[in-house]
Amino acid sequence: MNAWTVDEGLRLVAGTVILISVALGVWVSPWWLALTAFVGANLLQSAFSRWCPMMWVLRRAGCPERR
Repeated sequence: MNAWTVDEGLRLVAGTVILISVALGVWVSPWWLALTAFVGANLLQSAFSRWCPMMWVLRRAGCPERR
């Protein structure tokens, strides 16, 4: 299996955090939905600025830019 690229890794991390925070918001406390909003806002700003902190982390972890 090929290694995930930075873009695929970002989608994986964002989707996982969103699903977990929604579940925690439903079953633990609605305050967990703030994490969902944070991830959504970060994805929105990264669409305009083309910079995302998680992409930096993934690059440092060794994820390639392109295949």
